[in-house]
Amino acid sequence: MSRNRLEAFSDGVIAILITIMVLDLKVPTGHDLASLQPLIPILSAYVLSFVYLAIYWNNHHHMFHLVHQINGKILWANMHLLFWLSLIPFGTAWINEGGLATMPTFFYGAVLSMAALAYYVLQMTIIASQGKDSQLREAVGRDRKGRGSVILYLCALPLALVAQWASMAIYVLVALIWLVPDKRIESKFNT
Repeated sequence: MSRNRLEAFSDGVIAILITIMVLDLKVPTGHDLASLQPLIPILSAYVLSFVYLAIYWNNHHHMFHLVHQINGKILWANMHLLFWLSLIPFGTAWINEGGLATMPTFFYGAVLSMAALAYYVLQMTIIASQGKDSQLREAVGRDRKGRGSVILYLCALPLALVAQWASMAIYVLVALIWLVPDKRIESKFNT
């Protein structure tokens, strides 16, 4: 089975998720810059969520350059990732509705944590299917960046219960860490 259908489906799902999020943005009632001020927290949550979806799309795209065969396990691992990504618009909307309240902030972090775990599972499933000569295994190495992100999420989750701004700052930090596409993988398909 080729990777094209999996990539096209994943691209479509992520495009729909971004569209759902932008449809939740409400146009301000005024016609000046001051009318945007109350929307700054909402726009900030949208930008962060958009960046996360873009990061996953970019890294998914790069990772699948090293995949030549798809099996059922990879299909299901990919669907697992898409499930968690599909909850990002809901988490964003909940934060926008309730501000940085405890449960919306915790839920948002839980979704980001589970998406990171699902991406790791997908990566490991691909590596297992490629065998001992896996290009992906060679590219990601010990995956300090991925493991470090999960550790940061695990620190942010309990923080969300007592200091929502600190928790959100960690979510932003993880996004900044991943903003640049994964050069480890790019190096494998550019040679």
